[in-house]
Amino acid sequence: MAACAGVDWASDTHDVWVADGDGERLWAETIAHTECGLRKLCRTLVTLGVERVAVERPDGLLVERLLDAGLTVLALHPNQVHAARPRFGPAGGKADRFDAFVLSELARTDHHRFRVLVPDRDETKALRALTRGRELLVEQRVALSNQLRAELQRFWPGAIEIFSELDSPISLAFLERYPSPLDARSLGERRLAQFLARHHYCGRRGVSELLDRLRSAPSGRAAQLEADARRGIVLALVAALKPIVEQIRLLTSEIAHAVRTHPDGEIFLSLFKDPKSVICAATLLAEIGDCRARYPTPEHLAADAGMTPVAVESGKRKVACFRRGCDHRLRSAFTTLADSTRHWHPWAHRHYADATARGHDHPKAIRTVGRAWSRVLWQCWQHHTPYDPSRHNALQRQLTITIPHTG
Repeated sequence: MAACAGVDWASDTHDVWVADGDGERLWAETIAHTECGLRKLCRTLVTLGVERVAVERPDGLLVERLLDAGLTVLALHPNQVHAARPRFGPAGGKADRFDAFVLSELARTDHHRFRVLVPDRDETKALRALTRGRELLVEQRVALSNQLRAELQRFWPGAIEIFSELDSPISLAFLERYPSPLDARSLGERRLAQFLARHHYCGRRGVSELLDRLRSAPSGRAAQLEADARRGIVLALVAALKPIVEQIRLLTSEIAHAVRTHPDGEIFLSLFKDPKSVICAATLLAEIGDCRARYPTPEHLAADAGMTPVAVESGKRKVACFRRGCDHRLRSAFTTLADSTRHWHPWAHRHYADATARGHDHPKAIRTVGRAWSRVLWQCWQHHTPYDPSRHNALQRQLTITIPHTG
């Protein structure tokens, strides 16, 4: 058997353990996370003839450098390493060097149970970076919007009610122009109409209705100094929110272009009816990746997406528990797919209705629909074929109306 290695990664240093086919140590060292250190790590592993390297993460700079060196990298979940520690240290101790040893042993003896990392194409990596980057910006937008809402509720609730979304561009522009009730004391229908025209308001509500929503809200009782302080906080939060909202818009446009030009983009876009669902389609593509061998069966995809429960059996007791160990971004995307299609797709609607009829609550029924969609998506993905309702046998059987022959 060839040599195997385990790398316990960290932000500054990486502990490495290399063993031969019999488990005897060949090399153990702590490597700095520097260019010199990474070069030494890859060069030494290649020199020692290492066949497999086990790491507790599926991506990152360290993993990319190991793959570039031509090494076979096994991605292990931290729970798998945690469960394996008692095999080699029953006392319950934990150390970085010991974790590297455990990883090396798992790569040597149980390598057939773990996933071998296959690098995705550059287009998929770029799409993954874009979707995850947008997700981080959306989290920041939500956090700042909540802070802004809480601040306005304290001294000017009317500014929350005038527009439907507090973090929309027109709402932020309004708060930038009128950050306090004192600034809006002379705001009438004529000035508001000019403001709306200047910012291209869609016109779903009339000027008088918007002004009534603004004035009918409770009025704050902040004194001058407190009102000035809160006015400054509102302006600061608006100044922080505006560039984030704009960057999210630009990233959304870039993601839409990237997924439409991706070789597999049409497969994932074909599952959605609304053009605004391009972000969900891009997330599905980015998280699933290119390697078809990663999910040999639909059940593997459904499990990684958190759409299937975990069975817990003990004697006569058998229960299905919520699956927590999964790709959370992939689960969120499948949940969005299931929740959106149940409203317009007959097959998805039937699965949801049947699940709720069996007593499932909404989240569990959505996971049932998501599990059904994972089987459909897996078939399309494996065969490089966009979703075609006319070839969806279960849907066609559902839509077929059989008229009994009366003789």
